[in-house]
Parts: sequence; C-alpha cells; structure tokens
Amino acid sequence: MVKTSNKSIGLLGGSFDPVHKGHLTISNIALKKIKLDKIYWLITKKNPFKKKAYFSLDHRIKLAKKATQNVNKIEVLYLDNVVRSSRSINLVNYFIKKKKINNIYFIIGSDILIELHKWKNWKKLIKLAKLIVFSRKGYDKKGKNSIVVKYLKNKNITFIKNKPIVTSSSLIRKKLIKKT
Repeated sequence: MVKTSNKSIGLLGGSFDPVHKGHLTISNIALKKIKLDKIYWLITKKNPFKKKAYFSLDHRIKLAKKATQNVNKIEVLYLDNVVRSSRSINLVNYFIKKKKINNIYFIIGSDILIELHKWKNWKKLIKLAKLIVFSRKGYDKKGKNSIVVKYLKNKNITFIKNKPIVTSSSLIRKKLIKKT
C-alpha cells in the first residue's frame, strides 16, 4: 500500500506570459497564511482563452525559475507533456494519483473565480482541492457572488484580502507591444 503525503501544497497555474511580481507576492502570502509546504507554479504552453503566447514556453519557464530562485518553497513545473493535458482537473489528479498528495490548495484570483464554473470538471476540481482566492481590483464583489461560491456555501474556500496588485501579464504585454 502506497502512503499518501501529509504535505500541504498550493498549485498556481497559468501561462505566466510573462511572470511578474504579483505571482511571487501571492505565492509568498499563501505560503505564510495557509502554511503550505510548497507551491508549484504550473506553466502551461498556452492559455486556452488566448490565440497564442507572447513569449516562448522555454523563455517563460526560464523567467519563472529566475523569479523564484531565492524561494525554495516554490517550484516551477511544466507538466502538460507528462499529464497530456493543461486542464487544471488533470493536474490536480496528477498530484493526487502520482504524487500521493491529498491536501491541495488551488490558488486563483477573484477574476478567475467569476469564470471558474465554465471550466471543464469544475465541480470535481473544487471537491479535490481547496480554493485560495486572492483579491483582484474590480473583481472581488462579483467573485463573492459567483456560481462557484454559491455552490461551495463558503466551504473549502479561503478569501485573502491582499493589497491590490496593479500589474498583470496582460498589462506587461501591452507595454511591450507598444514599444515595438
């Protein structure tokens, strides 16, 4: 019989196109407030809601590893090829089945919470992993009234009121595009 781990891990997924200080800030807050043993930054090849990535996958992984080099509790991974999917539910199942970790926290912003009910197998996802929801300016009220929050009835969900993070990958890309 294979023993499951007592570790608590956080999963922060996305295209990280590009990585920015907001990713690092929320990861550090989650490590402290939730007392996570480790956070995995799960970089996906492409955001399913975007046509294509701005930076190459290799470049994004390299930047993410550089950004986290001084934080030993954050590990950058690309698992799309191992899991044969970029879907969050498949990544959570990977950690449960292959890594034998059952105490999983899924880290998102309140902007994602509004759309989470549109994701494939979202009910199974939130059954297998507890949600950690970070404040995003302009999205908190809608997030707290979302379909997912009503479904969960405030179980397995933690809202973290953080200082507003004014940067985003989208804003950084817009600035880069203007420069060219």
